[in-house]
Amino acid sequence: MIERQIVAQKVKEKEIESFVFSYLGKVSCSHIVMQRTPLGEKISVYTSRPGMIVGKKGTNIKRLTDLLKSKFNMENPQLEVVEITNPYIDAASVARSLISGFERFGPKRFKAMAYRALEDALKAGARGIEIVIGGRGVPSERAKSWRFSAGYLKKSGDISANFIDRSYESCNLRSGTIGIKVSILHPEVVLPDDVKIKDNKENVVEAKQEKKEDASTEEK
Repeated sequence: MIERQIVAQKVKEKEIESFVFSYLGKVSCSHIVMQRTPLGEKISVYTSRPGMIVGKKGTNIKRLTDLLKSKFNMENPQLEVVEITNPYIDAASVARSLISGFERFGPKRFKAMAYRALEDALKAGARGIEIVIGGRGVPSERAKSWRFSAGYLKKSGDISANFIDRSYESCNLRSGTIGIKVSILHPEVVLPDDVKIKDNKENVVEAKQEKKEDASTEEK
C-alpha cells in the first residue's frame, strides 16, 4: 500500500513537471524542484530568463498557479522563480540551447554549436564538459553519435555519481530524432586528487620558522 502511494506521488510530480515545462517552454526553463511544505506544494523553477517566466506583472505565474489548482487539485501551489546566474555551466541550459539551435538552423551545424558550447563552458569556469549528440537526425547514412569533450571530467567513483551535473534532452526534426547528453563538472567541486604546489618563497619562510622554533626549544 505504501509503495503504491509513493509511486502515485512520483507519477503526479512527473506529470506536474511536464505540464510546467509545456506551459513555460523547455528552452526557458532549466529544471524544476518540488517540495512539500506545511503551507502547500512549493515548485521552484530554475531559469536563466526570470523575466520571461514571470511575465508582465506576474501574469504567467498567476495563470500557471490557477491551472495547477484546477488540473491537479493542488490546494496552495507556491511557484518560485530562481535565476541561474551562470547558464553556460548548467547542463540543462546547455542542452536546451543546443535544441533551440537545432530547431532554428537544422542539424548540419551541430559540430560548430557543440564546440561553441564547450568553449563557453570552459570560459565560464567549468572544470570539464562532455556533449554527446546522436540519433537518426544526425547528418549521416545511419544513426550515429558524436562525442565532444573538453577539460577534466570524472567517469567513475563518487564524484561521477553525485557531483556531475547531467542532462538528457531530445528534439524531433524532419531528418529524425536527435538525443543530447550533457555532463559538466562545476568549478566549486573539490576533487580528492587535487594537489596544491607551494611556492619556493613559502617553503623558505616555513623552513626559517621551523629553525627558529628548534633553536628556542634547545635554549630552554
